[in-house]
Amino acid sequence: MNWDRGILTDSGGFQVFSLSKLRKITEEGVHFNSHLDGSKHFLSPEKVMEIENALGADIIMAFDECTPYPFSYEYTRDSANRTARWAERCLKSHKNTDKQSLFGIVQGGMYADLRQMSARDIVSLGFDGYAIGGLSVGEPGPLMYEMLEATVPLLPDDKARYLMGVGSPDYLIEGSIRGIDMFDCVLPTRIGRNGTAMTSRGRVIVRDAKYARDFSPIDPECDCYACRNYTRAYIRHLVKAGEMFGLRLVTIHNIYFLLNLMKSIRQAIINDRLLDFKVEFFEKYGLK
Repeated sequence: MNWDRGILTDSGGFQVFSLSKLRKITEEGVHFNSHLDGSKHFLSPEKVMEIENALGADIIMAFDECTPYPFSYEYTRDSANRTARWAERCLKSHKNTDKQSLFGIVQGGMYADLRQMSARDIVSLGFDGYAIGGLSVGEPGPLMYEMLEATVPLLPDDKARYLMGVGSPDYLIEGSIRGIDMFDCVLPTRIGRNGTAMTSRGRVIVRDAKYARDFSPIDPECDCYACRNYTRAYIRHLVKAGEMFGLRLVTIHNIYFLLNLMKSIRQAIINDRLLDFKVEFFEKYGLK
């Protein structure tokens, strides 16, 4: 990859979740068919650790099961218990303990008591950091916040707390308020590929006709490569012409925007004004 900064690899648990029609979950692991050619594959906690150890990422994730929303209490409980057993197997199979940090993943669906049960089980195993999985899978925002409030206090203060699959500005701010340290999401690149940009005043759909003669940058308050060098009109032209460069420019901007947002959140925490920052950002961004 020739990337000399931090690298994190997921375990495949969420990817298996996304292939729900092509999978079979057992205590040993997950059998699933490729969505590309139908070929059969199998992932176990031990196999996942073997792959992640070989990849050599700085942070690697334990193998887990991500349940959809909504789902029954009974299955979610059984799934969270299985995730804990898989987590223990991952710890035992992890070979590069001096080079790679292994994070355990808390599950439990949208049930506060199961979230707390899972958090206690995973923390008791002693991981290098802790992730919260199975959120932002279609549930309302307030329900996600409720699950975070039930879970985060049970995670150690001295280890990273990572909310998986969350990347919208409001979720980043709300998650930070509730004690989350790390986030990841495909959102900035996914909407970037569709010609949608995050800006200080809300989302801008650059491909819209009204930007055909708009010679301002994507976001006048941004100093990313795309905003310094290209206009909305030119980027729209690229997008409409099917030129990949246009989508790359929007993607560059979106990632830069979110990195800057996290920088501002960190500074607000240092200045003890995160709640004030939330109010100011939401008002400007057009959020309630």
